[in-house]
Amino acid sequence: MESPAEILPGVIFYSYLSSERKEKACIWNHHTLVLQVSGQMVLETSEQNLTISAGEVLLIHKNQLGTLIKTPEPGGQYETVVISLQEDLIRKIILEEKMEAYGKYIGLPNLVIPNDDFLKGYFQSIVPYARKSGVEMTDEMGLLKVKEGIKLMLMAIPELRNFLFDFSEPYKIDLEKFMLSNYQFNVPLEEFSKLTGRSLSGFKRDFQKIFGMPPRKWLQEKRLNEARHLIQNKNKKPSSIYLDLGFESLSHFSHAFKKRFGKAPTLDL
Repeated sequence: MESPAEILPGVIFYSYLSSERKEKACIWNHHTLVLQVSGQMVLETSEQNLTISAGEVLLIHKNQLGTLIKTPEPGGQYETVVISLQEDLIRKIILEEKMEAYGKYIGLPNLVIPNDDFLKGYFQSIVPYARKSGVEMTDEMGLLKVKEGIKLMLMAIPELRNFLFDFSEPYKIDLEKFMLSNYQFNVPLEEFSKLTGRSLSGFKRDFQKIFGMPPRKWLQEKRLNEARHLIQNKNKKPSSIYLDLGFESLSHFSHAFKKRFGKAPTLDL
């Protein structure tokens, strides 16, 4: 696998995968636009499960946790172009184009964008920069391409103004509901606190009140109990679930499981 190459640092990325890879605990701090050049990508969040194939475009809402499953074409490769729609840039576009939101966005957090001829041509103009080594997109040109992409999406779906032009900070959401839906993601507590609209100290304080124990201990207990359930009742193999439950390695999972339950994780529990 090659690491994603930056076309415009921090904004436009080109990703290439030669074999299937499941990436855990993806965090989107900015709205993100993904063009699937080849292969297939599955996005899994607590609210949605979306699949996009070659030629399709996906818009991912900011402040989310999720999982990406990337699969190359049979005998081929996996390619994407990823654009991070950072807020400073979007604010500039609003000022320059005199745009504004119509109201608060209340739709789904992740959307497959209708790929009309304009968007197809737009992404085709970006792909060559990624495929030709040694060719770099200048900052000025790169920012123009990002602006172009935003304006073309708004032409296709005008209601996206409310999606893109929302600059509010994550409000203090239902911590219990959020953690029960996202406990399996192996991310720092700082990210959990940010995504629930709290400071780290506020997150720990609210967590203790709701769950009656510190977050690290609860996360470990929750993941291990879910693992035991999957092995005992669903006949899942430890090697097939440890990553999905936020453990970094099979040995780490096995050690924690044995320490908690007094025996190794096997199907004959």
